[in-house]
Amino acid sequence: MSPLPRRLDVPWLRDGDVAALLALLNCDGEEARVVGGAVRNALLGQPHGDIDIATTALPEDVVRRAQAAGFKAVPTGIDHGTVTVVIDAKPFEVTTLREDVETYGRKAKVAFGRDWQADAERRDFTINALSAAADGTLHDYVGGLADLAARRIRFIGDPEQRIAEDYLRILRFFRFHAAYGHGALDAAGLHACIVARGGLDSLSRERVRMEILKLLLAPHAFETLVVMQDSGLLGHILAGVPLLASFANLLMVEAALGLDPDAARRLGALATWVVEDAERLWQRLRLSNVEHERLQSMATQWRFLSPAIGERAARALLYQLGRERFIDRVLIAWTRSSSTATDAAWRDLASLPQRWTPPNFPLKAADFIARGVPQGPALGAALRAAEAAWIAADFPTDTAELAAIAADIAPGA
Repeated sequence: MSPLPRRLDVPWLRDGDVAALLALLNCDGEEARVVGGAVRNALLGQPHGDIDIATTALPEDVVRRAQAAGFKAVPTGIDHGTVTVVIDAKPFEVTTLREDVETYGRKAKVAFGRDWQADAERRDFTINALSAAADGTLHDYVGGLADLAARRIRFIGDPEQRIAEDYLRILRFFRFHAAYGHGALDAAGLHACIVARGGLDSLSRERVRMEILKLLLAPHAFETLVVMQDSGLLGHILAGVPLLASFANLLMVEAALGLDPDAARRLGALATWVVEDAERLWQRLRLSNVEHERLQSMATQWRFLSPAIGERAARALLYQLGRERFIDRVLIAWTRSSSTATDAAWRDLASLPQRWTPPNFPLKAADFIARGVPQGPALGAALRAAEAAWIAADFPTDTAELAAIAADIAPGA
């Protein structure tokens, strides 16, 4: 790959809120630069996401300058040097240059400074330590440009020391490789992650969940998961046996159908075989209730789902599950079948929500009250029985057919 440019030329750095904030901080002997992911992604031609700024100005000075310019300044992490400056409802994290004095887990005692190299050397990976001045000049103190050009994820300095400072960096190493890396993982970094894998147990489940779900969406997720499994990390994180073949098949099915990647569905393909797996992952990764319920649905009776059920039964299932969970379960069943990702019958089944929208149940409580069904449990039972009969009849809308269903349920009008 050709070397990356030494100057960043992007509109958001020259004009608008970022330029205004940099100008505000680049005066009276202080300096500010855009740092980290925004610089990395801009060099790769990818969306920049959040824009973080580092400065030599002390946090109190950042607050004073922002407020004097009419911007909102929120001391979100002022003890560690971070002030969130809000301009036109857009937040920018502004952090004073730091050096770690003492680290313990995800926490660190820091000292503020003016040394850009020292600030870069305290970060995790070389590609995340790049900074860009207001005029676009790039600064690289740790070899990040060369690593980014080679698509290589490499810890800054001693990998074991970087990981001991924050064990979440084990997961970030794999996630960043899945997102930005090519080829084999950096050998020194991989070895350090394997040696320190016991530290993963000290992390909050919420942070582990966040990293895993991001990893599953990355372009090279499958290849990275294979390395994690071979290294004894993936099964430890999931507390179960990863279903890598199902995951790989889902990627092919998604591509064949033109579907956007979905983190919960990919987690279901990777790690749920039975409903108990969904329960375990809910606790293990502190999933949201919505994610947990989707995994439960994916793991329920997928073995009995195939194009052989016919369109009428498929419509009944779509009505029962709703669009998202219907597609989830069809895709899970498809990835565990012997069919390929281009199978026409499976494609037709998966595309049913595009051809048919489940109707609302047309019979109401009043229809049964008028037929002498008293309010209370009997009325609820009558409605449930009528709905089941209506589904079994393939969702009729004809008035006479609906009346016949009501009469079968409540004949004593």
